[in-house]
Amino acid sequence: MMALLRSIAAAFSFLTRLPVPARAIGDGEAAAIALGRSVVWFPLVGALIGGAQVALARLLGGHLPPGLIAIALVALSAALTGGLHLDGLADTFDGWAGGRGERARTLEIMRDSRIGAHGAAALVLLLAAKIVAVFYLLPQTEPSALWPLLAAPVLARWAVVPLVVFFGYARAGGLGSAFQAHARAAHVLGATAVALGVAIALGAATPSFGDTATAMGIAAASALGVALALAVMLDRRLGGLTGDVYGAAIELTELAVLVSATVTMGFR
Repeated sequence: MMALLRSIAAAFSFLTRLPVPARAIGDGEAAAIALGRSVVWFPLVGALIGGAQVALARLLGGHLPPGLIAIALVALSAALTGGLHLDGLADTFDGWAGGRGERARTLEIMRDSRIGAHGAAALVLLLAAKIVAVFYLLPQTEPSALWPLLAAPVLARWAVVPLVVFFGYARAGGLGSAFQAHARAAHVLGATAVALGVAIALGAATPSFGDTATAMGIAAASALGVALALAVMLDRRLGGLTGDVYGAAIELTELAVLVSATVTMGFR
C-alpha cells in the first residue's frame, strides 16, 4: 500500500505544481521506484486537471462571455502544472529549429533556460489554438459538450506514457534514469486501465454516451498519433527523448484532443 501511495504522489509531484510533501514519495531508491511506477497514474493527474476545468467552466458559465471563460480555463491548466509542459514545448521547438540537425547542439539549446523566437512562436500559437478550440466547445453546457475539457488532460497524459516506457532517455542520469530503470510495459496497460476508468465514469454521467464514445475514441487516436509522431521525430535527432519532449507531447496532444472534439461535435 505504501508503494502505491508513493507512486501516486510521485505522479502528482512530477506533472503538477501541487504541494506534495517530499516524505510522501520517499528518498533514494524508494523515490526512484515511485517515480518510475508513477506513469500508471498519469491519467489520474489529468482527471484532476480536467475536473478542475469543467468545474470552473460550470461556475463561470452565464457570468462571463465564452471567450473570457476559455482564457480562464487555459490559464487554470497552466497554473496547475506550473507551466512545466509549456516550458518543455518552447525548449523543444527552440532546440529542433536551432539545432541544425546536430544532436549535441539540440540538447544544449533545449537545456538553455532562455526562450528563443521559435519557442515563443510555438507557445503563442499553441495557447491561441487552445483558447479558440475551448471557445467553440463552451456554448453548449450539457455534460456531453464539456467532456473534452476532462478528456484532453487525461488522454494527453495517457499518450505520453508509451513515450516514457518505450523510448530511451537522451541524457545521462536525471529523472529519465528512474523511468528507464523502473517503468515497464505493464505500466502502459495500467495507465490505459486508469484512462478507461475515467472514460467509463464520464460515460455514466453523460447522456447519449454512444455518440460521445465515438468522439472520445477519435480523440484518443489523435492524441496517441500526435505523441508517437513527435517521439519518433525527436528520437531520430536525439537518440532518445527528454523531459522537455514529454512536456511538448502533453501540450500538443491536449490540443489534438480539443481540435478533434470541435470537429466531431461540430463547431458554430
